[in-house]
Amino acid sequence: MKKYSFLILFAAAFACKNKPSADAKVAAFAISEAAIGKVDTSTITEYTISNPSGMKVSILNYGGTVTKIITKDKAGNDGDVVLGFDSLAGNLQKGNPYFGVLVGRYANRIAKGKFTLDGKTYQLATNNGPNALHGGLKGYDKVVWTVEKLAGDSCLQLTYKSKDGEEGYPGNVVATVVYTLSSANELKIDYKATTDKATPVNLTNHCYFNLSAGADSTILNHELTLVADKYTPVDTTLIPTGKIEPVKGTPMDFTAPKLIGKDLASVAGGYDHNWVLNKTGKGLELAATLYHVASGRYMEVFTTEPGIQFYSGNFLDGTLTNTKGGKKYVQHAALCLETQHFPDSPNEPSFPSVILKSGETYTHTSVYKFSVK
Repeated sequence: MKKYSFLILFAAAFACKNKPSADAKVAAFAISEAAIGKVDTSTITEYTISNPSGMKVSILNYGGTVTKIITKDKAGNDGDVVLGFDSLAGNLQKGNPYFGVLVGRYANRIAKGKFTLDGKTYQLATNNGPNALHGGLKGYDKVVWTVEKLAGDSCLQLTYKSKDGEEGYPGNVVATVVYTLSSANELKIDYKATTDKATPVNLTNHCYFNLSAGADSTILNHELTLVADKYTPVDTTLIPTGKIEPVKGTPMDFTAPKLIGKDLASVAGGYDHNWVLNKTGKGLELAATLYHVASGRYMEVFTTEPGIQFYSGNFLDGTLTNTKGGKKYVQHAALCLETQHFPDSPNEPSFPSVILKSGETYTHTSVYKFSVK
């Protein structure tokens, strides 16, 4: 994978030097922190970044987990637009469906947990039916990251060193993720990774969004747009068939704003597919928009990645414990928009490559921008 030079310019424009509003009544950027428990001998801390307009994003050093995104509705009321838990016990419970976490070493699925690289076949844990999912039994979502607060009080840098052979993957990988909250209510996520041996790398964040901030029990009346004319069809185990097909005339067509519930019943099992973005280059481009009419909240997703996984919360069933306010997270309570390379790319030579080699640097930037209309 190539290191895109445009990211340097973009990062400079979006660096941790955000200026507070000229309005003296508005607070400046700030980062607070609170210890919430322990995992083994490691203290787990929740860091909260606040911007001058009152938006807040909270992040754990456990799994790099985004626990809260608090942003205003059209009436000026604050609301938390991501699903999560009210305690560390919630995050640690068996069956946590990756709420808000950083996913790696390989986001999404790899068929039968196998791939061949440089003539050697690697076997991964099969933790999703016959397939490997989201990095394995203990992926990047279940480890403690090293956190550094960067200058400017708007950025957190998280680092994790993944050892050669971890979860079956080759190479020692150093992954660095920077969360930045801008004055324009943008949550920017910069991903970087290096390795000492060729290995697949595909990193993403797994926030579950509900822009009603809990007012609606599902996201069926959210309007979604995906800037994608094509998608990758899947088999019964959600592995891409290797084909890339047009969305036009199918329930997969979100090229114009569409209620998520409109065609959901026509998709076996619900939406859990990768869309091939209409990229014009390797830069940061609009990938998706999400709108909740009643609250007026509007979210735009920008990314440098070639694909986006839209998941409609099909496997939520109301059984999770320690949820925020004790709320039942029922089927379709939220959705994920995971910017990524395509699922099972190590086994599909026609898909964009996910192989990171020694001496190269993996980079990926995504932005989630919040506003009202």
